[in-house]
Amino acid sequence: MNPSRSALLALGSALVLTATAAAPSAQATPSPATESGAVVRDWYDITAQTVAAAGATTQVTNSRTWAISWLAAARATREAPRGHDRAAFQDAAVASAVHDALTALAPAHAPQLDAALAATLERIPDGPAEDAGVDAGTRQAALALAARRGDGLDPASVNAPFTVPPAAPGVWQPTPDGYAPAAQYGNRVARPFLLDSPAQYRLGPPPALDSRRYRADLAEVRAVGSADSAVRTPRQTETATFWYGSSLTLYTEPLRVAVTRSHGSAADRARLVALFHAALVDTQIATSDSKYTYTRWRPVTAIRTGSLGTDPAWTPLHTTPAHPDYPSGHGSYAGAAEAILGALAGPRTAPYTLTSPTAPGVRRTYTDWEQLTRENIDARVFSGIHSRSADEAGVALGKAVGGHTLRHADRLLDPRG
Repeated sequence: MNPSRSALLALGSALVLTATAAAPSAQATPSPATESGAVVRDWYDITAQTVAAAGATTQVTNSRTWAISWLAAARATREAPRGHDRAAFQDAAVASAVHDALTALAPAHAPQLDAALAATLERIPDGPAEDAGVDAGTRQAALALAARRGDGLDPASVNAPFTVPPAAPGVWQPTPDGYAPAAQYGNRVARPFLLDSPAQYRLGPPPALDSRRYRADLAEVRAVGSADSAVRTPRQTETATFWYGSSLTLYTEPLRVAVTRSHGSAADRARLVALFHAALVDTQIATSDSKYTYTRWRPVTAIRTGSLGTDPAWTPLHTTPAHPDYPSGHGSYAGAAEAILGALAGPRTAPYTLTSPTAPGVRRTYTDWEQLTRENIDARVFSGIHSRSADEAGVALGKAVGGHTLRHADRLLDPRG
């Protein structure tokens, strides 16, 4: 047993009460060491709970935390030697890599993370494979953290000031309620994981203001997206509310379903998590590039001040986020998620149930990933905060970035960085 492992085991014993009270639930009742995928599942849950407890104010920053932690894990597992101890190496590598990355990115949670690592290592057979796996995880976490230093994805950089252009037809302006300054402008100059540039998959322009498509979009969102809509059904209202929250939060459980149902090794599962979140960071960067290239106004501005059936009192069902309409960030997130999950976990799976923090008590059951995308498209229209064109364009952008990630995955996962 190497010295670092001995120290962790001692610390784990000292912190056992803290770990039970504050660490992820997976560590309160550890999974059997022989259970396939147990270590990956446990550290997936630890990552989710750490990000939820210590997360940044910007979604892409939290996506970055996931991506760095699990890229380190995926790269470390690729160092596993051939032989019967390969599984022990990979389990130790995953735990060590994710632990070290999360400790660096959420240092206030180091005691809980240390206790969780000690509990994991206690369940892995002692020996050279375990020690080498821990060392590989530590090495790859340090490399991944160093590689992403200064990438422009910290909250201050993400929300860099944006000068609002003069009001004009089609041009984004701050929206009610609150008229908050533009958010996520800085994403468009952040450093992606795999894209050559944020503009690599920049979309074409949104529908012209005098086009049939624009008129149809505006008429739809005016009718079904208003706070007092007489045509939106209860099910549609539920859909809007269910998908109103953070995409990162809403997709944490679908990805967990794919990871836990995988029949692959720890390396395969870590690869799935790593590619998912790297793709989603790049997608959010690409989304902001297109948003701030076209600065298309939101439906509430178009309806209140535009020339098509102007209604100064029109109010959407949900408060409009503080950035341009085109493309939809929820749409692009869903498109990229579908691309990664469909390719690496298959397009369909046994029924799984999701809940949403913005729709307490609502449970929805799905059997594929595409339905999540379809609901995201509809939801933003039913909320009154996006045009359908913006939602569909977002999905197309996300799928393009997800496909790029899959095609270049080996470059990203190379243990040599």
